Amino acid sequence: MSDANVDTNAVKDPSDWTTGDEPATGAQQSYLQTLATEAQEEVPDGLTKAEASEKIDELQEKTGRGR
Repeated sequence: MSDANVDTNAVKDPSDWTTGDEPATGAQQSYLQTLATEAQEEVPDGLTKAEASEKIDELQEKTGRGR
């Protein structure tokens, strides 16, 4: 597979998502609660999809989960 065939849109910055300003999904909210409990943090209500994604990344880093 050449570099020309690589999908450069596979990983987008959440701020570039076309649906990033929509409310966080149920799955995002559930996973955020799990991570927040482990990290002993509070998750703000009303996060957008993009904000939730960024918070998930932050909490995964803090808890060592995910990556």
